[in-house]
Amino acid sequence: MAGNTCGTLFRIMTWGESHGPALGVVIDGAPSGIPFTEAHVQSWMDRRKPGSAKTSTTRKEPDKARILSGVFEGKTTGTPISIMVENRDARSHNYDEIKELYRPGHGDFTYDAKYGFRDYRGGGRASARETVGRVAAASLAAEILKSEGISVTAATIELGGIEARRRDYSLVDENPYLCPDAEAALAMDQRVASVRSEGDSLGGVVEVVATGVPAGLGEPVFDKLDADLAAALMGIGAVKGVEIGAGFAAARMRGSENNDEMGEEGFLSNHAGGILAGISNGAPLVVRVGIKPIPSISKTQKTVNRSGEPSAIQTLGRHDISAIPRVNVVCEAMVTLVLADHFLRQKAVSWRR
Repeated sequence: MAGNTCGTLFRIMTWGESHGPALGVVIDGAPSGIPFTEAHVQSWMDRRKPGSAKTSTTRKEPDKARILSGVFEGKTTGTPISIMVENRDARSHNYDEIKELYRPGHGDFTYDAKYGFRDYRGGGRASARETVGRVAAASLAAEILKSEGISVTAATIELGGIEARRRDYSLVDENPYLCPDAEAALAMDQRVASVRSEGDSLGGVVEVVATGVPAGLGEPVFDKLDADLAAALMGIGAVKGVEIGAGFAAARMRGSENNDEMGEEGFLSNHAGGILAGISNGAPLVVRVGIKPIPSISKTQKTVNRSGEPSAIQTLGRHDISAIPRVNVVCEAMVTLVLADHFLRQKAVSWRR
């Protein structure tokens, strides 16, 4: 189970490969009595499934979730919950011609270095399709948080160098890039069209905000809330950086600028991003995630084969132009899973909650 699990009390293990018969997740530690049905899961699955965005691959997967265990009469039983999603539109033959080549930017070389063997069909476990299980699990974690008034939202604040200048979250669902700035969304659309015609791809930044988070979540040393959030988000294949609150900008501030002063009604600013000393402080949780460009591009690139011989590669088939906006719900899912786990951990140590 090493390397395929996340969480302490609310614990998940994902399983499956991009071109295998199915993918899914096993959830252990969910309390009993939580209303939960396949409709709950499907509302999350529909947000990440392929073909749902302008930047998306043309692979068409219905991503219909099936709950196999741990739920009875629409409620969790307290026993392990297994959720499965079948692969219906995999085209493994697209990878036959390049199965001996290492694709630049992918995990082909590193998986070979680790295991001496790899599933070349779409990257196997290294594929973004693995995130199906994480998102399915988050649909249950979200129900736990919702019962406590905690909500999590993800938005695109940068794509292809186009930055959102506004943060109007009411606009997120009104444009295909889930951007809180209508003007930036239009510019993103033009950038995507241009890069698509060049056979290239784009990266960007996703911001995740959690509101209603009570003070006191997180552990004092090794399981700090910000450390667990960073680890969970860095566990997403496309993520290359995580910052919380002011993030790297804090390194350029003075203490008098970065400190969040306090008044009778709470903190007067939020450079800490809702976390102090690894524990939530009751202010909104603010996390930004750096997303790399999709490595599968149709431009010809230099590489080597498994014998180390020089070659050239052109990645054909069906691929996203950018992980954004489909990765947004995955980022939201990982924050949701970490918060649900720490909420249950706090329940276990404090009679006050």
